[in-house]
Amino acid sequence: MDLIGTRCLRDLLEEKVALCPHREFLVCEDRNGGVRTLTYEEFDRHVNQLANGLRREGIAVGEKVAVQLWNSPEFLITWFALAKLGAVMVPSNTANLGGDLQYLLDSSDATTLITEPAFVERFEAVRADCPRVRRVFLARIATASPGTRLWDELWREQSSSLPRIPIHNEAVAELIYTSGATARPKAVMITHANCLWSGERDSKHFRLASGERNMTALPCFHVNAQSYSVLSTLTVGGTVVIMEAFSATKFWNQVRRHRANVISLVAPLLRMLIAQAPQPTDRDHCVRLAIFGLNCTEKEREDFQSRFGVPLLKGYGLTEAMTMVSRAPLDSDPHWPSIGLPALDREVKLVDERGAEVPAGRVGEITVRGVPGRTIMKGYYKNPEATIEALKDGWLFTGDTAWMDGAGYLYFFERKKEVIKVGGENVSAVEVEQTLVEHPGIAECAVIGVPDPVKDEAVKVFVVTRPGTKVTAEEVQAFCAVRLAKFKVPRFVEFRESLPKTSIGKIEKKLLRTPSA
Repeated sequence: MDLIGTRCLRDLLEEKVALCPHREFLVCEDRNGGVRTLTYEEFDRHVNQLANGLRREGIAVGEKVAVQLWNSPEFLITWFALAKLGAVMVPSNTANLGGDLQYLLDSSDATTLITEPAFVERFEAVRADCPRVRRVFLARIATASPGTRLWDELWREQSSSLPRIPIHNEAVAELIYTSGATARPKAVMITHANCLWSGERDSKHFRLASGERNMTALPCFHVNAQSYSVLSTLTVGGTVVIMEAFSATKFWNQVRRHRANVISLVAPLLRMLIAQAPQPTDRDHCVRLAIFGLNCTEKEREDFQSRFGVPLLKGYGLTEAMTMVSRAPLDSDPHWPSIGLPALDREVKLVDERGAEVPAGRVGEITVRGVPGRTIMKGYYKNPEATIEALKDGWLFTGDTAWMDGAGYLYFFERKKEVIKVGGENVSAVEVEQTLVEHPGIAECAVIGVPDPVKDEAVKVFVVTRPGTKVTAEEVQAFCAVRLAKFKVPRFVEFRESLPKTSIGKIEKKLLRTPSA
């Protein structure tokens, strides 16, 4: 047995309630500046009340419940209530439109949707195509719309005493969707054990102390916020501070107001913070560490660290590993732009296309040794082919490539799969292409990622139109905008008479990435 034993998310939360019941667990600031706080005891009481309400509605062990909410207390309460019931949360990206939401609900077998007014119309547009969804609960509002019921009614007047439901800690707690090389996102099965291991790993790497305050404005439907901010903080009995939305102009005032010790950033947010006019209060805070992901330039790193006096702790992780794989050391040269050394419980190997380990200095695919359902994902839900491709003999094949120096530091090279990183969101090039070829005026197209000074990458599409038709860039973008999440819509559209191809007719995207192509 490993260091988490047979414990589940319920055990982790209730252990902390017993140790520090009156300490703030959750502080959440909404986009209008309103702040709500819950102690460990208060949070657990709400979780139990909601769990009892969901039990009354018939939510059973293993049942899938989709959650499309902004960062809020309601999101975290719902997450832990479902975990205590042995049900499975299916977080939905808040950018998901009707088609994306329909796919998530259908492919996950969700029977219930918990959402809020901002997203109701998106669901109503596809409700007829989601026959499994028989319950819709609205949070963060006082009056339900037709065909929905109030989230608040689930927990009010419910007992705060919850019967213990037997749950194996390798049971699935979440299905988190991630884009890959296939046309549609895949649902990663994350277990209770995955969550507890994540909290242990991250809290030790960040050296979080009991009572520290860990702040994020990243979305809770992603593993970044869940792992680096919520689970790591819960593991040590700290306070997690969550912003409903990121604001570059408000960020440092929020840091000061909430006395944050640790913050979490990705490159686009860092660039927006640097772009703000310098202030005499830039170093007036108690932040000791910024957990950092995605690439930025050496100058951007130096500008941020010298201006704000906060070190960037760069690393690499992915949903399938929940989440950290490597991280720069806290007390020595980070070997920038390295993504660090393998995390404390990780064994990482770089391999070639035959699966053979490559020597130092050679690029290879990043693979991570782990135990499915404990230290790496259990697999992809209802996708055995993709699971077999990703999990081989105890190794997770990430689809990302890197090289390693003589000291064992990893350096990210590129994504082996056709995934475009837009402001921390994964965009499948294939998914965008398959959407566009449904346009009657488009004969063929190719989607690539191009550098973006703020969001790391932007989506660009090369289009070949059908003979006798005329299609504009605006029309291409509008076609995508009603079918795909906003961050998936191509920012750049370039028309070509033809696309470069190999001898067997495959589009050569590497030639599209060169100006002369």
